[in-house]
Amino acid sequence: MPDPRVEQLAQVLVNYSVEVKPRDRVAIVASPLAAPLIRELVRYTLRAGGYPYPLMGFDTYLGYFGFDDVFLAEANEDQLNHVSEIEAKLRCEFEGLIILHSNENTRSLSAVDNEKRAIRNRANTEIREVFLQRGSSRELKWCVSLFPTPALAQDADMSLEDYERFVYGCMYADEPDAPARWREQQNEQERVVKWLLGRKRIEVRGPNADLSLSVEGRKFVNCCGQVNMPDGEIFTGPVEDSAEGWVRFTYPAIAYGVEVDGIELTLERGRVVKATAAKNESFMLSTLDTDAGSRYLGEWAIGTNRRINRFTKDILFDEKIAGSIHMAVGSGYPDTGSKNQSTIHWDMICDMRQGGQIFADGDLFYDSGKFTV
Repeated sequence: MPDPRVEQLAQVLVNYSVEVKPRDRVAIVASPLAAPLIRELVRYTLRAGGYPYPLMGFDTYLGYFGFDDVFLAEANEDQLNHVSEIEAKLRCEFEGLIILHSNENTRSLSAVDNEKRAIRNRANTEIREVFLQRGSSRELKWCVSLFPTPALAQDADMSLEDYERFVYGCMYADEPDAPARWREQQNEQERVVKWLLGRKRIEVRGPNADLSLSVEGRKFVNCCGQVNMPDGEIFTGPVEDSAEGWVRFTYPAIAYGVEVDGIELTLERGRVVKATAAKNESFMLSTLDTDAGSRYLGEWAIGTNRRINRFTKDILFDEKIAGSIHMAVGSGYPDTGSKNQSTIHWDMICDMRQGGQIFADGDLFYDSGKFTV
């Protein structure tokens, strides 16, 4: 008998997140470790009338297929610039895409040459832009989720059994009607989104930040399980040249398996002009220098998932920690109005529960990790 939580997660991904319709082509990208969930995703995609395409890579990472450590170590410049025809078809033509974090080794890409990674990312710029536009219009219905593996549990400092309980609980997959719970969260968050409508300036104050940014003309997005599972955040794309001040990120920021800790950024006219870190600073600086847009903010967000109450070293969960904010350097999302373009999108998280405050046009609406409106 399959784990009922796996069945519930498959149902919510197919019927709620991706909303599979008859004849939708749905790619399911994951490592073989996620086979129990892939099996149920195939089942429920078929029941919805769709065409499932399970693609079982190895150590699959968001935006890549398997064996990336080998590819990025061995590929020459011509091969790095080759655009995968499979990636292009999935992101530019398919109607549905489900990507599962299901790593066997979360550090498999940590030794990769950053310049080779940048070459490959630049080669995929056109695909990435089409993907974002199709996702924004829901022409492509996509969602990133996770299947618990021993490696992910170890990163979270948990046993596999405890990690499974945590993961499925954060997704409401341990309850009989997960979509209903996500709709409840959507309604709760919509209050704040409506209150922010038309606001022009956000200020973040507290022991870890003194930052202001413009959101004039930008849209706040209510995230409740359509694109990420688990979910729980509201986010926008700041006006590109508006961020002023500094922020100290209280959790490590992880990219490509590299953990950067103790990050502090100073921004002027929207651009990161000073960046320091206690651990792996050189990696951080080289990533910030990837391209013209990588030192500007593409996203600013508030985490709202009250079931995510600990740091697990997986950004899919950590950026939704209730009582935290996060911001991403690099590319923004078109549906917010963001115009920033980059080959990177790197989220960094700051805990606000110890006296952090957020103001909109001078009005306090968030204090010590809780909304006040």
